[in-house]
Amino acid sequence: MNSSSLAPAFEVADLGLVDYQAAWDIQKQHHARVASGGRPTLLLAEHPAVLTLGRKAQAGENIVVTREYLAVQGIGVHEIERGGDVTYHGPGQLVIYAIFPVGRKVRDFLRLLEEATLQALAALNLHDTRPNPGYAGIYVPDREVNGLMRHQKIASIGVAIKRHVALHGVGLNISTNLDHFDLIVPCGLTDTQMTSLEREYQRREMGQAPSMSAAKQAVAEAFAQTFKDYDWTLPVLPFQSIQTQTIPSVGGPA
Repeated sequence: MNSSSLAPAFEVADLGLVDYQAAWDIQKQHHARVASGGRPTLLLAEHPAVLTLGRKAQAGENIVVTREYLAVQGIGVHEIERGGDVTYHGPGQLVIYAIFPVGRKVRDFLRLLEEATLQALAALNLHDTRPNPGYAGIYVPDREVNGLMRHQKIASIGVAIKRHVALHGVGLNISTNLDHFDLIVPCGLTDTQMTSLEREYQRREMGQAPSMSAAKQAVAEAFAQTFKDYDWTLPVLPFQSIQTQTIPSVGGPA
């Protein structure tokens, strides 16, 4: 998918497989433009294997291997400004950066991120996904693992709001190597196991899972539909009120 406009209010840009630091820099460039009144942008990306630490990450205590081991495996670690704990990004995970104005209705924005992700998964024939009250992200039904019921998380959500414009967004597992989540306690949740669209198709004997290209198209269309009536205006505030917000209950990607 090339850069295109799928809705009058925002543009969609497909970054492809891109280094995390490079994508972070691109986010910041778009953020500065949107915060100055430019057109909002939905960035779609995959990253080489990397861990990111949100503001609740406590110096990486939920990374369960050494930094030396990660270095040998070629897995970088980035400390970033989003809410939440530690998460993994890698090939096969669709990372959705919604560089959208938020204003004061942060919770409403988060619910729309959830709804857009739910709609995208429904378009990809996964119809029993849901938010999980008290947790950020999107889940499929719980599953018994080694005699214990575990939440099954298919998408993580984590954002920061700066100058009333969002950074970061959603990490949606399409065909991700889920073994890499064993390097961490994902989002600091000990009762949660990560899953993916590919794994759910396999478990349910649904045949071949949709491709990353199909997932990107479904996400772009779902965001266009979910945000069609969104209030895109930015509040006009005095300079001293500009600050970065994170949402304590939101743990997730990017």
